[in-house]
Amino acid sequence: MQIKEVIAALEELAPLNYAEDFDNVGLLTGSPEWEATGALVTLDTLEEVVDEAIEKNCNLIVSFHPIIFSGLKSLTGRNYVERAVLKAIKNDIAIYAIHTALDNHFRGVNDRICEELNLVNRKILVPQQKTIKKLLTFVPKADADKVREALFSAGAGSIGNYDNCSFSLNGSGSFKGNEESNPVIGERGKIHFEEETQIGITFPKHLEKAVLKALFESHPYEEVAYEVTSLENVNQHIGIGMIGELEQEMDETDFLSLVKEKFGPGCIRHSALLQKKIKKVAVLGGSGSFAIDKAKSAGADIYLTADLKYHDFYKAEGKLVLADIGHYESEQYTKNLLGSYLNKKFANFAVVLTHTDTNPIKYF
Repeated sequence: MQIKEVIAALEELAPLNYAEDFDNVGLLTGSPEWEATGALVTLDTLEEVVDEAIEKNCNLIVSFHPIIFSGLKSLTGRNYVERAVLKAIKNDIAIYAIHTALDNHFRGVNDRICEELNLVNRKILVPQQKTIKKLLTFVPKADADKVREALFSAGAGSIGNYDNCSFSLNGSGSFKGNEESNPVIGERGKIHFEEETQIGITFPKHLEKAVLKALFESHPYEEVAYEVTSLENVNQHIGIGMIGELEQEMDETDFLSLVKEKFGPGCIRHSALLQKKIKKVAVLGGSGSFAIDKAKSAGADIYLTADLKYHDFYKAEGKLVLADIGHYESEQYTKNLLGSYLNKKFANFAVVLTHTDTNPIKYF
């Protein structure tokens, strides 16, 4: 099996189209054409992790965080990033980073946090914008069913819990081919009117290439008339952070004790407790100060995230509890998520979770 097959499976789980613009996801070192000997799954790719991959005969590291984040102008081994990349290249180790593509997946990082806390009624906290596209095309009435089915097979027409969704209108289309044309219907140089069906169908943006391929292959016309537009509609299945509910409300201190037990931070930094029960919980693995207002407007009683600064805690404003549970701690179960997924996809392929502790923060 080649590394590109593992990559295809990872991008089926979390398409890179939904990674944030600032991110650096995908294959960072190595070739997709290499034969894969095994995959080591990690949160961070440090030099010690590359050593572990070599020891365990894994020539692919599947990393949550990208070791190459901003541009490298040299590779001299002067810092931990360059040393890890150099060792990977020297030992033919491919590094693949998934980061915010998985952050923005409904069953990704934040859903895994919710799973640990047994939250129900889960929803995306910050839906990503412009993830839905719409295709309009015009097809001879007799071919409408064939084209529609081809579009459905390519993944178009799924809305929430429903699939095979489309809308059709019947009307009359006109065209006249020039001397270079080769019309399937009508004659060159003569205006032709054809009974046509207008098909309208939506699809997630990462499927655009596949949807258009299906359109062109199934459509009978020499020149296919179509429009693709990006919609402003909110997609509740793609976005960062998540909000859910406890089945039974809890005291604030009892809930924080549960969080400490599940995620194991050395301490939990939090804003003032409000002396009220916790029922609605917002979560965002990693740095999440930017979503404090979203958590408040969603009615969360508490917001679990990481990397909060001094002044961020003021933003609680007595409306919810802000709790910083640690960057590594909030994302640690990502390894389990990816490892379990790859093991199900490739039963006879070695998928190993790293034993290297990559958390740079220690507690006294």
